[in-house]
Amino acid sequence: MRRAARSPRRSPLRGLSQRLVILTPGSLRTSEMSNAKERKYAKKMRNQPTNVTLSSGFVADRGVKLHNGGGKPFQAQQQELHSGTSQQRQTKMTPHSLPEPSVNEQFSSKIMFKKKGGWKAGPDGTSQEIPKYITASTFAQARAAEISAMLKAVTQKSSNSLVFQTLPRHMRRRAMSHNVKRLPRRLQEMAQKEAEKAVHQKKEHSKNKCHKARRCHINRIQEFNRRQKKNIWLETHIWHAKRFHMVKKWGYCLGERPTVKSHRACYRAMTNLCLLQDLSYYCCLELKGKEEEILKAVSQMCNLDTGLTFAAVHCLSGKRQGSLMLYRANKYPREMLGPVTFIWKSERTPGDSSESRQLWIWLHPTLKQDILEEIKTVCQCMEPIKSNICTPNPLLKPSQEESQIELADEKIGKKRKRKDDRENAKSVKKVIGDGTRDPCQPYSWISPTTGIVISDLTMEMNRFRLIGPLSHCILTEALKVASVHTGEADTGETPHLWWSDTCKNPDNVSLHHRQEAVFELLGGITSPAEIPAGTILGLTVGDPRINLPPKRSRALSNPEKCQDNEKVRQLLLEGVPVECTHSFIWNQDICKSVTENKISDQDLNRMRSELLVPGSQLVLGPHESKIPILLIQQPGKVTGEERLGWGSGWDVLLPKGWGMAFWIPFIYRGARVGGLKEALMHSQYKRLPHIPGDFPDCPAGALFAEEQAKNLLEKYKRRPPAKRPNYVKLGTLAPFCCPWEQLTQDWESRVHAQDVSSVASSPCGEEGDLKRHWMPHAPEKSHHSEVGTSANDRGDPEVMDTECQDQAETGTVIDQGAGENHVAATSSQLCVLRNRKLLKQLSAWCGPSSANNRVVRWAASRGQQELTTEARLSILDHFPRALVWVSLSLLRKGSPEPLTMICVPTEEDFLQLSQDQHYCGPQEARHSDPFKSIILKQKEKKKMDRRQNREFAASEGLAVETPAAGQGALTLGLWPGPLPGMIAHCSRILLGFVTQGDFSMAVGCGEALGFVSLTGLLDMLPRQPAAGRGLVLLRPPASLQYRFARIAIEV
Repeated sequence: MRRAARSPRRSPLRGLSQRLVILTPGSLRTSEMSNAKERKYAKKMRNQPTNVTLSSGFVADRGVKLHNGGGKPFQAQQQELHSGTSQQRQTKMTPHSLPEPSVNEQFSSKIMFKKKGGWKAGPDGTSQEIPKYITASTFAQARAAEISAMLKAVTQKSSNSLVFQTLPRHMRRRAMSHNVKRLPRRLQEMAQKEAEKAVHQKKEHSKNKCHKARRCHINRIQEFNRRQKKNIWLETHIWHAKRFHMVKKWGYCLGERPTVKSHRACYRAMTNLCLLQDLSYYCCLELKGKEEEILKAVSQMCNLDTGLTFAAVHCLSGKRQGSLMLYRANKYPREMLGPVTFIWKSERTPGDSSESRQLWIWLHPTLKQDILEEIKTVCQCMEPIKSNICTPNPLLKPSQEESQIELADEKIGKKRKRKDDRENAKSVKKVIGDGTRDPCQPYSWISPTTGIVISDLTMEMNRFRLIGPLSHCILTEALKVASVHTGEADTGETPHLWWSDTCKNPDNVSLHHRQEAVFELLGGITSPAEIPAGTILGLTVGDPRINLPPKRSRALSNPEKCQDNEKVRQLLLEGVPVECTHSFIWNQDICKSVTENKISDQDLNRMRSELLVPGSQLVLGPHESKIPILLIQQPGKVTGEERLGWGSGWDVLLPKGWGMAFWIPFIYRGARVGGLKEALMHSQYKRLPHIPGDFPDCPAGALFAEEQAKNLLEKYKRRPPAKRPNYVKLGTLAPFCCPWEQLTQDWESRVHAQDVSSVASSPCGEEGDLKRHWMPHAPEKSHHSEVGTSANDRGDPEVMDTECQDQAETGTVIDQGAGENHVAATSSQLCVLRNRKLLKQLSAWCGPSSANNRVVRWAASRGQQELTTEARLSILDHFPRALVWVSLSLLRKGSPEPLTMICVPTEEDFLQLSQDQHYCGPQEARHSDPFKSIILKQKEKKKMDRRQNREFAASEGLAVETPAAGQGALTLGLWPGPLPGMIAHCSRILLGFVTQGDFSMAVGCGEALGFVSLTGLLDMLPRQPAAGRGLVLLRPPASLQYRFARIAIEV
């Protein structure tokens, strides 16, 4: 039907008639298009000649000449239509006309429109008739106008696309955008014109908006100062940001790991070469006052059982650096604050009678607030010193910085003259030090009774750590001892007057030469581990940028430098003499002068460019900067018997502002840079706890565990249930955290229940002895719920396994009985065993007991006790809920990961291992998930509620409100809190958790570090066979496979 309808239109006559209808002169178009398509068509045809059509009832007289586009004007034609004679003539001369309609109907209905598919009638559907006469001249003129309009539309580009973009995609080439000859010949001329137009040429930027102006020195420093308001930038931040993955931690922007794959390379650097780390984010607290008063105050925060204290002889003289654990005053062994290192300022001369001493305490930023408040309490320093606020000198006040930023904003868009800019604009200095400090807050406190002054020196010094056997070689190559001013040169104009005054004293010059001699001896020593641990050496060095090599090289040890073997032997045995530990870095005024008078890199480069021989040594003479530094030897692995001394190196303390001046020379001598991940690996290979994750009994460690569990939970919930492990079926109660409180409580209850049952079957005498030795303490309820789920997640007790219900009931009865006999509430708090004597005893017990065992012979020679019930009960009496730091080494394949469970093997496991030496370990049976049906019911209920709310809202005409998440919502795959009994939830009894674990490149197998319950460890060791004592099982939280590992306690 459609083809039959279109066939008449294809005839030549039909096409001519359609064309004549449009172009007949004198036609009228009296109404406008009403819909969107008609308006769009009108917009497209706005450049075309105006053509009107005649109405079907209108025919002019033969004597009247009608012209298309000419003749009578439109108003005259309208008047003629309104006249009655014209209507009569129309009636007489048009035999096929319709009955006479009204005038309005003629103008509204007898109109033709050009639409898609051909000519259409007007709105009322009436058709129009072809006129019988046309004028050839006017018809040709109209066609000529239409043809010219068509040519104009073809030649004139109506879109913004270029010529080569009009080609089909298979004909386009990338070079067409700039090479006209790549286009077809027919388009080359048009493309050439486009290329010559100024519109497509590169716009010329104004001078005040060019790249050089946007990167202006003052504006860039302002931007850097603004960006480190919330998170502090280290002086090496820009260098790290280009090469490291940066993270925001502890109020700093720190480099987490390099962008290149360098895990093995960093390990090789720590083992054979040198690894460099920036530890400037560590905080420093300074105590000034009398030695007796300082020792009296800080001795309350430490204990001799954990090791050395602030009063150690070598440390008190300033010869060595010490390390210890700080607790709240008189709260040992509980309420631990964290580990710290400390340095005493050495006495200048043996006969120095000055009673004032200086003590620096270095600590992790997460521990700063708690330790600072406790030190202020014990020293009675609550009165702030407002006149001696330790604010960085270049730091601007917020009001000044805002005014400068506003001044810079006002100048944007205006032409600026550099001369006026330099005269009027205030100089903006780079923020050096702690840029987030509030100038209104004090950072020094004094005690009116003791006279002790506490100052917060955070970010007032840079601290770099070099790890590896080549660290001291890099130091000796990169640093050159400062030259002594002889007084012949004119030092009146030099900015380093402090060094000139120092060199006037012969004693200072002699001391400087002795420090230089000791420093030169370091270049011939094979490894820093040969030097006594914590050795301190003070130095004054020249500007290391002057000795920068043209190419990056590797510094190597040269034993030939040390010709005097006797001095080297004395240095290795006794360390650095006490007088050589003196350094001017203890003087804040000198450090401030050194920072302010530093020669900029721009001036140094300008001086190098003015040298007569390019590349020759730049000699500044007395104008060279002199920088006081402090070198501190860092001991490597000091625990255990394997790889002793691994990871040793040197720490370098510098004044602020000199970070990059020392950083680049160290790298140019062959040091590889590491970040936070490499620091974690360093502590893991040394088998030492890492701050703050491996200190569960301090506030910083608890906060770290909460944040880690929150992040892991969010990551777990982001994955769909089918793509994440179901920890309920795997038997993992706490996959995202280590519930130490509940672990120690469950072990205390379990051992007490066993003792009660054994006492019931024993004679009365033994019952009295056990009661006297074993006095269990009431376990406190854990205040924090399971972090593996949300705080509001609660499960129904009806869905727990029957075994867990029995354990919970038993634990409740035991707790009630134990609550009657508890000694003190403080003794039942969680703590970590750090008593060195007890740790050595446990270390001897954990080894396999055989006649040829070296550990057994050593324990017997030292008079260690045997593993008896009385010995175990005496330890548990003082530490009922304690954790023990242990190291684990896998016997077979496997790579442990954090949060891995440490379990106790059964007798069947030992029997299977003795029969098959390649036996990997047992497997945990898959558990049932009683919460899955509850979760599905909750989902269905939510859907029904949502559907009912939607229907109700639709009927009432209200908006649909999204129901809030219920407080009892469960997560599929996670056990809701509170948790049931932990230690006996699986087939193997739980003993502890792993905090660090990975494949060890040092021993070639998986190694892990973690904590175990002291009560559980003492309960496990007597039950194991003598040859297999110390064997445990490890199971990752997302696996059912147990693997054997050997436990060790290294002291």
